[in-house]
Amino acid sequence: MAEALEMQTLMTGNTEVDERLGRLIGGFEARIAELTRELERERELMAELVARVERTQSQLLQSEKMAAIGQLAAGVAHEINNPVGFVGSNLGSLASYVDRLFGLLAAYEQLEQALPPGHPARAAIATARDAAEVDYLREDIPDLLRESADGLTRVKHIVNDLKDFSRSDAGEWQEADLNRGLESTLNVVWNEIKYKAQVVREFGELPKVRCIPAQINQVFMNLLVNAAQAIETSGTITLRSGASEEQVWIEIIDTGKGMPPDVQARIFEPFFTTKPAGKGTGLGLSISSDIVKRHKGALEVFSQPGEGTRFRIVLPLHANEAEQQPAGT
Repeated sequence: MAEALEMQTLMTGNTEVDERLGRLIGGFEARIAELTRELERERELMAELVARVERTQSQLLQSEKMAAIGQLAAGVAHEINNPVGFVGSNLGSLASYVDRLFGLLAAYEQLEQALPPGHPARAAIATARDAAEVDYLREDIPDLLRESADGLTRVKHIVNDLKDFSRSDAGEWQEADLNRGLESTLNVVWNEIKYKAQVVREFGELPKVRCIPAQINQVFMNLLVNAAQAIETSGTITLRSGASEEQVWIEIIDTGKGMPPDVQARIFEPFFTTKPAGKGTGLGLSISSDIVKRHKGALEVFSQPGEGTRFRIVLPLHANEAEQQPAGT
């Protein structure tokens, strides 16, 4: 009987120990599971912070790159301006000199006609005139001067467009003509477009918009290049603009390959790109969206596969610059 009671006591004690150990083990397991979840959350948070730092760094590098391009463009424009001025002045002088020489030549021809037939000088003058192809020179030299002047005017426009695009006051808020900014940017990136697309302009009358022109030009550049790259062989890029009482809008429309909905949903994400490796950073549209948001506007996209894409920029007439963040942040 005593042995049975002792055995019962031992069994009861073991049961209590087992229960206590079970509770302790269960508590440890719950705590370990909680710590594991916390570590996973910390890992995810750390990964997001690293990704955010990488995005910010890339955007800053892109902004610095654009600033460097702007400074380079401004320097190139300045360096080109001086020889363009010399060439323009010299062309004007040359045209005047040619007119005077042709006038003198006409006087010589009148003297030639005054010489009696068969005079040796008359035959010599005729031979020299034919050898020099005077009649051809009279037609060709004015055309050459006109073509040179037209080419020089084109160079001046490109230089002015470079200056407008790069702007030495790149970080300053001011009243800007967005139609002019879009046209200037189009000329800067024209080499990306001219072999692939016809450009149709449907500009409305726009009031001046309070903005940072160089940043808005950067948005135009990204969208124009994107439109050109979306056209595989040949197509059309249409530029539209308009205004309401409180805002203006700019549309850049291409007849390229278009985008499916899943791509449209991600195109403004940093580093997202459908281009082959090495063909794009995936930052152009992301930075463009950030710039427009800093101007209290919206960048919208409408696209259908096989039908092309329409980007629409909507900006308020008077964004509050005091609320804006610096470019690249």
